[in-house]
Amino acid sequence: MKKISLTLRFGLVTSAVLIAYFLILALFNLNTNPVFSFFNAVITAFGIYEVVRLRKLNEPNSFSYGEGFKIGITTGAIATIIFTVFFLFYSTEINHDFLPLLLDSMNGSFDINEGLIAFIVAIMGFATTIVSTLVVMQLFKNSGNVNQNK
Repeated sequence: MKKISLTLRFGLVTSAVLIAYFLILALFNLNTNPVFSFFNAVITAFGIYEVVRLRKLNEPNSFSYGEGFKIGITTGAIATIIFTVFFLFYSTEINHDFLPLLLDSMNGSFDINEGLIAFIVAIMGFATTIVSTLVVMQLFKNSGNVNQNK
């Protein structure tokens, strides 16, 4: 139960930071600029880094690459799902002009509905989660290449 509570807690915190970042950008009317969404990867990677680091510190003897990868993916998935639900709610209920402004900022005259945009946001979040977890796990994996008995 402790393992899932750690991933749930960090997934919730990571999604809260993603939402706060989005709302701060919205205060300055920068949330329609897709360039700022690259920082979402940094936020997600940091959340995954922290949950894997804490898990390895709490139980160093039973920590494995597979377990760390699973924890990272679960944490990122929780954060992505919550942020996607928030994004859909924001674009449909809070700011009705958001999606047309977002599409205009990308120089496109697309006919895309909210569901497709939410799907794209979710896919981007899951892709970021996978890449971030792979990168983070390179820092925490046990290397068999170094003789640590010396």
